[in-house]
Amino acid sequence: MASSMSLSFSSSIVPSPIPQDKCKKSPNPRSQIPIFRVTRFSISAPASKTASASDSSSSVVKKRHWKQGEFPGISETSLPGSTRRSPLKNLKKKLDKKNNAKAWVNTVTETLSERIDKKQWLQALEVFDMLREQSFYQPKEGTYMKLIVLLGKSGQPHRAHQLFTTMIEEGLDPTPELYTALMAAYCRSNLIDEAFSVLNEMKKLPLCQPDVFTYSTLIKVCVDAFKFELVELLYEEMAERGITPNTVTQNIVLNGYGKAGKFDQMEKVLSSMLESTACKPDVWTMNTIISVFGNMGQIDMMEKWYEKFRNFGIEPETRTFNILIGAYGKKRMYDKMSSVMEYMRRLQFPWTTSTYNNVIEAFADAGDAKHMECTFDQMRAEGMKADTKTFCCLVNGYANAGLFHKVISSVRLAGKFEIPENTTFYNAVLSACAKAEDLMEMERVFKRMKDNQCQPDDTTYSIMVEAYRKEGMNDKIYYLEQEKQTIMTDDVKVSQLEDEIFS
Repeated sequence: MASSMSLSFSSSIVPSPIPQDKCKKSPNPRSQIPIFRVTRFSISAPASKTASASDSSSSVVKKRHWKQGEFPGISETSLPGSTRRSPLKNLKKKLDKKNNAKAWVNTVTETLSERIDKKQWLQALEVFDMLREQSFYQPKEGTYMKLIVLLGKSGQPHRAHQLFTTMIEEGLDPTPELYTALMAAYCRSNLIDEAFSVLNEMKKLPLCQPDVFTYSTLIKVCVDAFKFELVELLYEEMAERGITPNTVTQNIVLNGYGKAGKFDQMEKVLSSMLESTACKPDVWTMNTIISVFGNMGQIDMMEKWYEKFRNFGIEPETRTFNILIGAYGKKRMYDKMSSVMEYMRRLQFPWTTSTYNNVIEAFADAGDAKHMECTFDQMRAEGMKADTKTFCCLVNGYANAGLFHKVISSVRLAGKFEIPENTTFYNAVLSACAKAEDLMEMERVFKRMKDNQCQPDDTTYSIMVEAYRKEGMNDKIYYLEQEKQTIMTDDVKVSQLEDEIFS
């Protein structure tokens, strides 16, 4: 048993407390600002008790003598050459209050935007709930769109649906784009039935009819699940509705056929694209094809198709080179990997986070901690921002090299950089704990994963079951499988409830 690993995760980012007195509704500013009415009559001094009638009748000419520039009816600031301002202290205080109120609005909205940018979905929802409680809150379609997309990418489709329902309750009309975002949330979690339910709901609403982007989203999840019969049905439905597949749609299908090893169908789709005038192959088509062969380790086919697309007149982009680098790295063809990177420099293509991630991943898979660290250091020296995949690779690399104390420092550094802790990240750390045979720490990481509302997946359970099996801990395996079954049952219940809502 290896020595215990103490992984110190960063605490969850909680919105900074905002003084409650700033949340109160500002009083009517008109009640605070003194109103200076322009009057055309001067105010005479009180008449003396002994004044005669003649004095009273001549009181008009006995006005007080006003200083120059102070004639009643004309303000000082309106006179030519005057630069003095009226001493409006109350007005200044009120303006300060208004500015503070605006600052509060900017602070909470900026905080929400920051949480979304950092993919911190739980904290984003907390800030959004705070925002909705304020008197100045007005529901906006754009805010809901960003949150639904974030929840979908974070594996929280049911929360995305709850948010969609809240949006409708607040009086916002759904749009095809919002429905498509909700559908994408289900698709990212491979909830195909729920995604089709969204499609059926859209078809019932005249102003929310599905478009080519909606169908492309649904086709992708079917392709990823190798359900090509559903893809054909969706193509037929698109034709009936007069919706023409675009290049994006065809690229999705190409990728699916390639991953499934259906190369004949893949070439058939590609040939139809070359003959088409509406959806010609583009650089994404090129990237899709070479990525298929690169991921399968078929380097010769990858290079062959790369040359074919160049002959078609399609120029590579940064992502194209990153795909080549990743493929060469996985096969440990470091010379070719370096040649592509040098070629990028010569053509002034910038090295991106993905470029560095591919190189770091190549060394991590080989357990080459030295070169992995050098690449990471160069990445930081060039000011390139690391992401979740960067730290997953670092954790895997150190675990493969048996440097478990550096796994700890990588996790702490990820917390310092506020790297989003998604399922993939936790799986990498769980795997490192399993390799270190530190099951106690593995269980602590698993608990934190659930505490942070990060949904475990099949990989999560596979890692833990295998670790328990090596130690002969069958009781632990039993409870883990029971927990997994409970989570799946709960998901089914939620899905059934949403089906009832949509039906």
